[in-house]
Amino acid sequence: MQPPTRDTRIARIVVEGRVQNVGYRVFVAREAGRLHLSGWVRNRGDVSVETLVAGSAAIVDEFLALAAKGPATARIDSYRVDEADARALAEGGGETGFVAAPAV
Repeated sequence: MQPPTRDTRIARIVVEGRVQNVGYRVFVAREAGRLHLSGWVRNRGDVSVETLVAGSAAIVDEFLALAAKGPATARIDSYRVDEADARALAEGGGETGFVAAPAV
């Protein structure tokens, strides 16, 4: 990812439903890579999946629409988006690309 600019958006997404062990994280990682976004995705102990994504605001918005739907194998019951900052991006090790972070 390029250094942050005025157009950079960092967003945290938390999805709940049938989102673990159904390819949701793989889907998110593939789409983030295709869109050249930085960030990370991880399972959470409460069976939700958390994603942190950073890039140009327009591309992040495109990604958020995809993440809200997920793959056909997933069932998303709840979807929340919060703005985040560079510390959150570093939390999962996704400052320079998109990675699968350890579960929490």
